[in-house]
Amino acid sequence: MTSLDKPTEDTGNSGETEADKARAVTEAALFEAFGGVRGMIETVLPGLLFVTIYTINKDLHLSAIAALAVSLVLVVVRLAMKDTVKHAFSGVFGVAFGVVFAMMTGNAKDFYLPGMLYTLGLGLAYIITTLAGVPLIGLILGPVFKENLSWRTRNPGRKKAYARASWAWGLILLGKCAILFPLYWWADTTQLGWVLVALKIPPFLLAVWLTWVFLAKAPAPIDVFAEMEAAEKAEKEAEERRRTSRSFEETMDPLVDETLQRLAQGEDESADARGRHRKP
Repeated sequence: MTSLDKPTEDTGNSGETEADKARAVTEAALFEAFGGVRGMIETVLPGLLFVTIYTINKDLHLSAIAALAVSLVLVVVRLAMKDTVKHAFSGVFGVAFGVVFAMMTGNAKDFYLPGMLYTLGLGLAYIITTLAGVPLIGLILGPVFKENLSWRTRNPGRKKAYARASWAWGLILLGKCAILFPLYWWADTTQLGWVLVALKIPPFLLAVWLTWVFLAKAPAPIDVFAEMEAAEKAEKEAEERRRTSRSFEETMDPLVDETLQRLAQGEDESADARGRHRKP
């Protein structure tokens, strides 16, 4: 039985265990971070359209313009729906660089070169940051889980899970590059394009699934935003108590002074009266 299968004492009214809640939070965070189904469609569609058109008529300009146009349409749809556009915009920039490369060289295969170089750089970044003790997947998902960088020093189990996930991402992306770069040199444009389209989703899903597996078994994230809010609330309450105390002191001080003055005055009058009474 794994840690995900073990029941917890606090199941709540719905019968949902803490492990179930952790899995749900992890799934939602991964879905948000990597764009979900729509993000995958926006990643695949421009390249699929390019290779389809180029396979049919070998027209580099038409293929490139169509790929760029569909990327822009995807951004417009996101904006119209008032949805996050980071994934669509990243697709537009990737396609735009590919179009520029291909137009400058006149080689249709260069449409794919910027994306391949980006994949290579990203794979190396996952490996290097993990070796440096700051796994990239933790930097990406930390803000999504509202833990920022607290996992580095305060949550070693979570840091270990991020390191494993980053290794998975790095090795998967580098394995993908090991397939694509030889094809860039030896295969024709259509062969490279169809292989690249075929390798868009499966490696990505494998990396996301492994990330989910590692994080679902990791300790819960430390919500630093909640801690900051609690600290701010405590500071406000302390400041309010200080203001109340100062206000009370400011109110009481004149009363105390007046009372002391009256007592002193009463003592003086009593002393005068005793003096007059003792005179012959």
